[in-house]
Amino acid sequence: MTARGYSLDGSDAAKRPQGAYRAPTAERALSATLAVPGSKSLTNRELVLAAIAEGPSTLHRPLHSDDSRRMIEALGALGVEIEEVDGDSPFGPDLHVTPAAPLRGGGTIDSGQAGTVMRFIAPLAGLANGDVYVTAHESALHRPMGGMIKALRDLGVDIDDGGHWSLPFRVHGHGHLRGGEIDIDASASSQFVSGLLLAAPRFDVGLRLRHVGARLPSVPHIDMTIESLARRGVLVERSGHDEWIVPAGPVRAKDIAIEPDLSNAAPFLGAALIAGGHVTVTGWPAHSTQPGAHLTEILAAMGARVSRRSGNLTVSAGKAIQGVDLDLSGVSELTPTLVGLAACADGPSTFRGIAHIRGHETDRLAALAANLRAVGGEAEELPDGIRIIPRELTGGTWRAFHDHRMATTGALIGIRTPGVVVDDIGTTAKTLPEFVQLWEGMLRGPRSTSA
Repeated sequence: MTARGYSLDGSDAAKRPQGAYRAPTAERALSATLAVPGSKSLTNRELVLAAIAEGPSTLHRPLHSDDSRRMIEALGALGVEIEEVDGDSPFGPDLHVTPAAPLRGGGTIDSGQAGTVMRFIAPLAGLANGDVYVTAHESALHRPMGGMIKALRDLGVDIDDGGHWSLPFRVHGHGHLRGGEIDIDASASSQFVSGLLLAAPRFDVGLRLRHVGARLPSVPHIDMTIESLARRGVLVERSGHDEWIVPAGPVRAKDIAIEPDLSNAAPFLGAALIAGGHVTVTGWPAHSTQPGAHLTEILAAMGARVSRRSGNLTVSAGKAIQGVDLDLSGVSELTPTLVGLAACADGPSTFRGIAHIRGHETDRLAALAANLRAVGGEAEELPDGIRIIPRELTGGTWRAFHDHRMATTGALIGIRTPGVVVDDIGTTAKTLPEFVQLWEGMLRGPRSTSA
C-alpha cells in the first residue's frame, strides 16, 4: 500500500516542483525546526542487503526518492519482492523486502543517475541466473565504471561492455560467483569497494579485496558499508587501510531503521549561517558513519555555534562566516553546500582532496565555478579542489547540471542574493523530493517544517 510518500512507479512525479525556480531570499533571521527524510546511502545499502538476506526484512523510515526508486526497480528486475507497508515516517511508507533465491536474470536495469545503483547492482547481476542489461540516463553514462568492470571480470563475471569500460553493459550471470582475491583501483569512487563488499557474502568463497589506487575517496561510505554488513551478522576484517576480507556466509534478515540523511540536511543548517538565526534538525543520530555527521565540526570551523540536545542538532549563526582551508576527501558530497557558504564568507576558502567529484552527476568543480561566476562570484578550479574568493553577488541563472546538490546550493546562494534562479529545481527529487516544501517552510518559520 502507498498511504504516504511517492509510489514505486514514480506516478507522484507530477506533484514535485519542476523547472526554473526563483530562489526565495530570507526576510528575517531564521527560527526553524525540521525533519529530513532517510539517508539515500543507507537506504540503498540496506535494500541490497535485504535482497540477499536469509529471509524477509523491513526498512523503517527509508528514503523515497528517484535514487531509491531506481534501486527498488533494479532489485525487482532481479526477482526481489519489495512491498510498501505502513510506517511512522511523514515522508512515506516502510519497505518490506522478500529476497529472491536465486536472483533471476533476463531483465533490464536502468540506473538513472544513481551511482549506488550502477555500482551496487553490477555484482548482484553476476549472481543472477541469466543475462542482465545495465544502463543509465544519458547524462550518467559518463560516470566511472571501469574499475568495477575490471574487478568483476577478475572474479570471473562475463561482461559485454562493447570495449568501452563504461555503461551500458550486459552481464551474463551464471547463478553464482566463486569470489576470491582481487585488486581494484577505486580512486574514482569508493562505491566500487562498497558494491563488492555488499555482494561478497554470497560469493562461494567470500572476498579478499585490495585497493591499489593512489587515493581512496569517501572512506566514511566504506565504513558505512562495513557497519551495515555487521548489523546483519557479516563481520568484515580490515587488513590495513586498503584491504578488506569478507567471509562467505548468510546475511541475517533484520528490521532496520534508516537514519535521516545528514548530507541532505547540510543546506538547511548552512542557511542559518547566511540568513542569521538558527535551524534545528530533529532525529540527529548520536553516532553515524554518514559523511554529513562531520557537519558539526565543519560548520563550527566556519563560525557557527553548534549544539545538540535530546537528539536534535541546532546550528546558529555566528558573527560572520569564516573562510577555511579544508581537506574534504572523506566528505566530498558536502562540497557544494560548503562552496555556497564560502561564497558568503569574510575571506577566501580552499577545499582540497576532491578531484574525484569531477565524475559525479556533473563535473562538480567546473559547475560550481561556472555558477559562481554567473552570479558575480570568483572561483578558481584547482587540480584537486576549488578556491573561493567572496565577492558581492548578483542575481542570475544558477544551472543545476542534472545535479541535485548543485540545485540546493543555488537555493542557498539565493537566501542572501535576490534574483537567483535555479534552472531545474526538479533535480532535487534524486534524493530529496520534498526540498522546496521544506526550504520554503524553513524560511517562513518559526514552525515545524516536517512534511
